[in-house]
Amino acid sequence: MNRILYLHGFASSTASSKARFFAERLRAAGALIDIPDLAAGDFEHLTISGQLRVIETAAAGEPVALMGSSMGGYLAAIYAARHPEVSRVVLLAPAFGFARRWAERIGAAAVDTWRTTGAVEVFHYAENRQRRLSYALLDDGLGYEDYPDFGQPALIFHGAQDDVVPARYSSEFAATHPNAHLETLDSGHDLLNVLEYMAPRVCGFLAGP
Repeated sequence: MNRILYLHGFASSTASSKARFFAERLRAAGALIDIPDLAAGDFEHLTISGQLRVIETAAAGEPVALMGSSMGGYLAAIYAARHPEVSRVVLLAPAFGFARRWAERIGAAAVDTWRTTGAVEVFHYAENRQRRLSYALLDDGLGYEDYPDFGQPALIFHGAQDDVVPARYSSEFAATHPNAHLETLDSGHDLLNVLEYMAPRVCGFLAGP
């Protein structure tokens, strides 16, 4: 039976709407799916390296398929590039270049202030409140490549109107990775209006024979 790890996005949780939606559909298709808490209960000290350790523990050295949303998609790509036992990958609006894009999103001055003070307040979507976040996330994240070079078969879905992670990042990745099939959809970053469209494609790809 296929085993899948679903990797949630930044400032999200194991109970995100997309995680619950795809878990239900994939289990109905006969797959085993786990949704690890990538923050491991410590959002303030979140790092890319720490999240990769959570994935490694969840995978337990066994063959798995990965499905990731936004930052979770970027983590799935990094992990797959380092773990050949990963069989297949589905990326939803993957946040390629996660650490480097912060300056683009919030401005270089804000990043400098974050670095100087050591922490910043960000909105945590799952908790619906502001949370403190250490600069260690960016400091650690800058040590990882923008476009992880994995070779496993991959499906990528990205919203054409995504104003959080522009779709061009997925286009640039797909242009140099023939193993990846990209669909650009009429949606924003959350892709919530196209879940029913994606579901059979994801289930056939991850839970099929």
